[in-house]
Amino acid sequence: MLSTLFLLLPVISPTLAWIPVQDWGSGNVTSSVGSLGECVCHVYLPDTTFPADRVQHMQQISKDLIQEVQIQMNKIKTYEIKLEIYLGELKKLLDRVTILGSSADDYIKLDFELLRIELREFESLVSQLKDAFNSSSPMFDSLYTEIRNMTLIVNTLESYDKSNLQVIRIEFVKLQKKLEECQKEQEFLKPDIGNCNHTGIMRLSKPMVSQLNSHLQTSYIYGGWGKDSKPAKGSESTYFYSGSSSTLTTQFYFYPDYKHLLLMSTSSSLDIPPSYRGYGNNYIVRGNSIYYQRYSPFSMGKYNLTSKLYDSRVIPTATTAFSYSYSNNQNMDFAADEKGLWVMYASEESKGKLVIAKIDEKGFGIENVWNTAAYKQMTGNAFMACGVMYATRSVDLNTEEIYYSFDTKSGEEKHLNIRFPKFQENYSSLDYNPTDQLLYMYSNGYYVSYHVRFNTA
Repeated sequence: MLSTLFLLLPVISPTLAWIPVQDWGSGNVTSSVGSLGECVCHVYLPDTTFPADRVQHMQQISKDLIQEVQIQMNKIKTYEIKLEIYLGELKKLLDRVTILGSSADDYIKLDFELLRIELREFESLVSQLKDAFNSSSPMFDSLYTEIRNMTLIVNTLESYDKSNLQVIRIEFVKLQKKLEECQKEQEFLKPDIGNCNHTGIMRLSKPMVSQLNSHLQTSYIYGGWGKDSKPAKGSESTYFYSGSSSTLTTQFYFYPDYKHLLLMSTSSSLDIPPSYRGYGNNYIVRGNSIYYQRYSPFSMGKYNLTSKLYDSRVIPTATTAFSYSYSNNQNMDFAADEKGLWVMYASEESKGKLVIAKIDEKGFGIENVWNTAAYKQMTGNAFMACGVMYATRSVDLNTEEIYYSFDTKSGEEKHLNIRFPKFQENYSSLDYNPTDQLLYMYSNGYYVSYHVRFNTA
């Protein structure tokens, strides 16, 4: 921006009299003599216009996305109800066909046109489910093919052939099984919260990327986010976030719900004083308290958001010599699940292998300890679910896998191969939350999460 000030000597502008020329910077002010002998000053002012229009545009896009997600969730609920209704109708239809197979006198009761109408309804339902889930799953394709085959059979069944009737009965059984498989697949989106009556994790969903961190800084590659795993009444929807360009832990932000997290609005913050600051990013919030790795002395740190009090406990065997493979200073990893509060670390005695310790939440001490066979420096991260520790490692740039588990109840360990896609190559934290059965990952500055499906078969 170029502003030209004409000063007719000896008159002096009252504005310029209050602002010394030397304070403007030598590179921003030049002067010359005009054709009439007047003094002409050229002042170059920087363009400091705040891009409010872009911020408003970004907020509007975020609101639109939230509304779209809500619409899609409502669709899923609607299709779930339809699926249950159609499955019940299909069972009734199967009973009718079974009765027909027992008596030739009942053949005339079979309304073929009704069968065709009902099959068209099934076909429409599958198409709607496929569009709603935006999925090209072989299960949907196979179910669609089965329905079309059934329609062809019904069209030829009017020849009153008992063998054909047996064929359609068999096909209805197949179709029923397909719909039941579809229903089970949909139940993946409906977690059985608090239930540990299963044999462990079966698979993870595709990564769900929310957005870049609340600072909108791609350099903030270290951090974590998530929800309170044991929230107080009224705080069930509260989210926390902390991020930095280093592994130093100095500040936390809290948002009343997911919408405010995305819009980066209505937040409260906590600044950790220097004497209680931490290192590492594997912190969690549980019972309205933050659990993190305290820097000095090296110990478990705790801050109670209700009482505003700090506390710490030293674990004598824990060491700073071993960290996860993706970043430094990840020495203590806090976790929470259906069974309580945990911390994982490595020690000289364990020769760098992960140690699981159960934390007494009331006394903030160690209740019990288990040694595992997972080398921490070969592990990307670890988390607890239903009292079982799961350790991850990199397969390639785009793929991670849960390769090891240790059950603290039975002492059983397993070597696993549960692969899941990564959003980016590295991540600094990974925590399971029992309130929604989601894995919360902080991946190079982005909020990422996964649905966890357990094997209940």
